[in-house]
Amino acid sequence: MKRILAVLLLCLTFISSRAVDLIRINQLGYLPKSIKVAVFLSSEEISETGFTVHEALTDKVVYVGKTQPSNAQNWGMGSAYRLNFSELELDGGYYIKVGNTRSPNFRINSDVYEGTADFILNYLRQQRCGYNPYLKDSCHLHDGIIVDHPTKSGEIINVTGGWHDASDYLQYSTTSVNTVFQMMFAYHNHPEIYGDAYKANGEKGSNGTPDILDEIRWGLEWMLKMNPAPNEMYNQIADDRDHVGFRLPNKDTADYGLGKYRPVYFVTGQPQGLAEFKNQSTGVSSIAGKFASGFALGAQLFEAIDADFSAQLKEKVLDVWNFALSDTGFCQTACNVSPYFYEERNYEDDLELGATQLYELTGERHFLDEAIYWGKKEEVSPWMRNGTARHYESYPFINLGHYFLAKNENPNFVDNYKTGLNFLFERGKNDPFFNGLPFIWCSNNLVAAAITQANLYEKISGNTEFAEMEAALRDWLFGCNPWGTTMICGLPGVEDSPMYPHSSITVLNNETTYGGLIDGPVYNSIYTGLIGISLTQPDKYAAFNKGKAVYHDDIGDYSTNEPTMDGTASLSYLLADIENKGREQKVNSSNFEKDKFGTIIRIQPEAKNIYLCFTADSMFEGGDHVLKTLKKNKIKASFFFTGNFLRLSAEKERIEKTIRAGHYVGAHSDKHLLYCSWNKRDSTLVSQNEFEVDIKNNFSELEKFGIKSNDAVFFMPPYEWYNQDIADWSKNMGLNLINFTPGTGTNADYTTPDMSNYKSSEELWNHLKHIEESNKNGLNGVILLIHPGTSEKRTDKFYLKLDEIISYLSAKGYEFKSLKE
Repeated sequence: MKRILAVLLLCLTFISSRAVDLIRINQLGYLPKSIKVAVFLSSEEISETGFTVHEALTDKVVYVGKTQPSNAQNWGMGSAYRLNFSELELDGGYYIKVGNTRSPNFRINSDVYEGTADFILNYLRQQRCGYNPYLKDSCHLHDGIIVDHPTKSGEIINVTGGWHDASDYLQYSTTSVNTVFQMMFAYHNHPEIYGDAYKANGEKGSNGTPDILDEIRWGLEWMLKMNPAPNEMYNQIADDRDHVGFRLPNKDTADYGLGKYRPVYFVTGQPQGLAEFKNQSTGVSSIAGKFASGFALGAQLFEAIDADFSAQLKEKVLDVWNFALSDTGFCQTACNVSPYFYEERNYEDDLELGATQLYELTGERHFLDEAIYWGKKEEVSPWMRNGTARHYESYPFINLGHYFLAKNENPNFVDNYKTGLNFLFERGKNDPFFNGLPFIWCSNNLVAAAITQANLYEKISGNTEFAEMEAALRDWLFGCNPWGTTMICGLPGVEDSPMYPHSSITVLNNETTYGGLIDGPVYNSIYTGLIGISLTQPDKYAAFNKGKAVYHDDIGDYSTNEPTMDGTASLSYLLADIENKGREQKVNSSNFEKDKFGTIIRIQPEAKNIYLCFTADSMFEGGDHVLKTLKKNKIKASFFFTGNFLRLSAEKERIEKTIRAGHYVGAHSDKHLLYCSWNKRDSTLVSQNEFEVDIKNNFSELEKFGIKSNDAVFFMPPYEWYNQDIADWSKNMGLNLINFTPGTGTNADYTTPDMSNYKSSEELWNHLKHIEESNKNGLNGVILLIHPGTSEKRTDKFYLKLDEIISYLSAKGYEFKSLKE
């Protein structure tokens, strides 16, 4: 291992000392109708006036554009250009070239963001306190003992629940309530986006409730515990005595001098801290205002779902609101062994948002008037105006109260949104990434807030003046940044994402914190002044850490690579809205069911269609029988041929016959390579370059038969076996990876009697009939795979049952279709 690290360090040193030329892209891809801008960076001062966009599969130039020069010095580079190709709207896989520099492949498609809003919920489930579904164990069941209460200090209170704030196990009402509200805001606007793949306790399995509502309820129930009675509210569980090293929450060893209990801090509205260090709190409004908005919106969301729970939340709202007004000021988190705390210093935005939700809940005009009053007190979020802030100084980072007031015909608040965005626009307009935000701790949270504000501003005003900045900040989170990394841990479909976040999960379980939004880059000046950071591996981003901000995908960097609960939740609305835009832009109305890799495994499950598919590499002895049977029954099917097969001169006539008959003919790889291990599926056995060459060679052979790339957009992998790498690489070449529908069983028609998994043709046929009869949707939309060529050892050829299969299923009302249709 030491030798490997030494070689890697040597390679990185070499890379950082030579010229760097690269193109950064949004690694998820781009919606067809969206602003699309990549960024070219060079460590040299070079002059480039144009760029080209190419089809990934054919290398054909499909777009020619002009480069837009930008300021490279802030990022320690010699040259920077923005590459705008927004006019290109055709679905497909592409890459960009500037001179001899080529970008990674990427996609333009309406589905590039599908599933991302649900994906980030993985991190929230992993952060649950109480029963933790990730660990399948419970933690902190003895929370806690009240502290700083005038009469109840020392009493036990049940506040188990909620989420751990970040990679430690502190729990703050400030961030937790905002987390709940952000998720509620997302669901309120886009309930159609969220799926149901998990139970209420966070374990896998459907429970009839969208997963985001399960998380929302988990948070609201914890909020009820933290506000057990009028004028009794708690701000925090545990304190910085928690910082005692990496350990899992179910094995928490932090000692607060309270035995098995953790301290639960009462909201005093005064400077607070149990030891030498105190925060600077001046009142209760910031925290109580958050509770008021959370309870009010929660009551609205659950009214039609669980009337009793909605009533319980509604009953709290007025008491909490009166408490918020009883001692106006801000409430900060408490510290103990250090002077570090969340330094929130504003509260007007929290009262504004609380009043808007009370108005939405009750319809009483005076709440709208109160919201307007408080909204005028803070027209622009301070961090936007000032271009800097102390840690969590102006929080939440977006003022959603302005949005609700603007919706209620108060145009001044539309202007307030515009003013804040103008500050960011002016600071970022000369930056190659259009990023004028301050790189303070949790800079990614600011990015999410800015994107959301720009998005909402366009919705309520109809103006698109900040659309390019919004797109740039969105792309920043998905890889169009100096480091070329997405900022969401383990995000599927991207080339680079944080795999070594600062987390006990990473250290002890050797896993990334899937779905978590990391803190993000910080100013170099901040990073160099931090104590206790020690990188655990060579810095793969060293060449890009010479500018104004730094980032490391390293467990040891707690400043840039720690995921946060509230930051992750702040992506909820943004991702749901982008997914919704993608659905609105979808051209093909087919409803594809996909597996966890994004591979199509069923088509329109509500329709009684069956898609017969046949693959061939070295054997096709049943080809004539299959083609005759399809012709007899007037059916079109789909065939996937390898390059090996297409080069067989003996098969030329049958291939041409298949094409003339109007069947779909697509790629099955060139050499019929095994792309990933049978035993360890995530172990990819080919490089990306080897994969791309293999696919291109397959298409070269297809083209000799007149089949062009846009005629064969569905690709069935060799051995029908693949992993996430293969799925991603296929998509980025503009291909739709497709496979047989799991459970149908006919794919086992290749087995021979000497194999342990042998299935006779009669067994396969009986199983298929059983599936049709027992499943709710029968065989609706299934992709049914049959091999028209199998080993001589198999004497009972399943393809000989094709006519019987067609007759039986046709009589049951099924229609057979090809992928051409």
